[in-house]
Formats: sequence, structure tokens, C-alpha cells
Amino acid sequence: MEDTTRAAMRVSGVSIAVNLLLSLAKLAAGLIARSGAMISDAVHSASDIFSTVIVMIGVRLSGKAADREHPYGHERMECVAAIVLAVVLLITGLAIGWSGAQKLLSSQRDALPVPGLLALLAAVVSIAVKEGMFWYTRYHARRLGSPALMADAWHHRSDALSSIGALVGIAGARMGLRELDPLASVVICAFIAKAAFDIFRDAVDKMVDHSCDPATEKAIRGCVEGHDQVRRVDLLRTREFGSRMYIELEIALDGALTLEQSHAIAESVHDDVEKAFPKVKHIMIHVNPA
Repeated sequence: MEDTTRAAMRVSGVSIAVNLLLSLAKLAAGLIARSGAMISDAVHSASDIFSTVIVMIGVRLSGKAADREHPYGHERMECVAAIVLAVVLLITGLAIGWSGAQKLLSSQRDALPVPGLLALLAAVVSIAVKEGMFWYTRYHARRLGSPALMADAWHHRSDALSSIGALVGIAGARMGLRELDPLASVVICAFIAKAAFDIFRDAVDKMVDHSCDPATEKAIRGCVEGHDQVRRVDLLRTREFGSRMYIELEIALDGALTLEQSHAIAESVHDDVEKAFPKVKHIMIHVNPA
């Protein structure tokens, strides 16, 4: 777990460094080029820094060993971090959308400034960088089985989408459609809200002991049934606990076997499943006579 924690911290450190540089660059470009959409996009990137800090706290807490008060460990702290991240993301999106809507509803829309070329170039760079960070973070989130890192990856993707909205708005404003620049902020808000909802729903599913997906359960069943002395699987229940998985299993064995032999077979099945599925934290196996 310690190695996993260090790897997640390293990924988060890269995210913070990239977001800090990118948000400063986009803010400067937005101010210089007089683009409200690019300033909104810069605020979104800056919020990523705060969200990544939340992820780091969640990963650090989830990596703590089990203790007397928490005998099942602290894995759900990553889900808590993901929920907090989703709320922060939604608030950021609504603030950006409100700013754009106010400009659109203003009676002085003709006085809206035309964004400079620098804002357009900043949007292109932002799309490339944030999409790259999405794939980088998602790869490590899957490798480490970290829901908090996965939430952070989708935060990067929402930033890339918001930059696409900014690009369209800035380009349209430069072509004479000045309303497109603040309109882009409203579109960005919608993208961010959708990402926040998806992150929140996934984290809540893991918090309420959601079962594993059907493909995973089928693979577990196949692994158990592949054992030579297992006659059948009478019961298989799974639940996700943060980034880890718990299994309840009932297997049928030859009723003529001794208690010691049955126990040895159950231990062998236990070890085979844990070896095949690294996310498994605990398996409870009950033996029935066939």
C-alpha cells in the first residue's frame, strides 16, 4: 500500500505543477487578450490544484493501516476525497457559468471586447496539455485502482473540454460574434457540471457497497470453478470498499472429505482468487457438502 501511495503522490505532484503553470499562463493570456472565456478557463485550471490537494489527502488517509477503530482499513477515504472534489468542481462550474450569463444578459453586449490572438493560442495549448494530463492520470488511476486519481483524471478532461468551449467562443468573438466569448463560459459550466455529477455518482456507488461489475463476478466464478475439487459455486457476493473488493463465497466439495482436507482446499481457492484479482482485500469462504 505504501508503494501505491507514493506512486499516487507522484502523479498528483505532476498534476499540481502542470496546473499551476497552465493556470498562470491562461490567466495572463486572458487578461492581455481581454478574453472572459480564457479567464474562466484559467480559474477552472486553478481549481484543479485545489482538487489535486484533496486527492493527495484522500490517498494518504486511505493508505493508513487498519486499526482498532477502523478494522477494515481506510480505503473509503478516497471516495470521500472524490465526493469533495465533485462538489468543488460543481461550485467552480456554476461560478464560471454565472459570470458568462451575466455578460450575456447585460444591456451593453455591443461593448464586449474582442479577444486577442494570444487567447486563441492559449486555448489550443491548454487543450493539448490537459488532454495529455487526462490520459497520464487515468493510466495511473487504473494501474493503482484509485478512484480519487480517476476523479482527478476526469477533472483534467473537463478542463480540456472547457478549453474547447473557450476556443470556439474566442474564435467566434474574433469573427464578429462577440456574444460567443461569454457564451463559451456557460457551455464550460455545463461540461464541468456533467463531470462533477459522474465523479459524485461513482464515489457514492463505492461508498454504499456497490457490487462489482458482472464481468468481474463472472471471472471470479470461473476462477473458483476451475479448481479441480470444487463441485460447484453455491453463492458468490462481491462488494466494492473504496478501491478494494470483498468477496463472500460458498463452494460445494465432496462430502466425504475430512475437515482438514476441506480447509486446505478452501485455502487453495482463497489464494488462487487473491492472486488472480489483486484488488481483493478479503475473501470469506464457506464450504458445503456436495
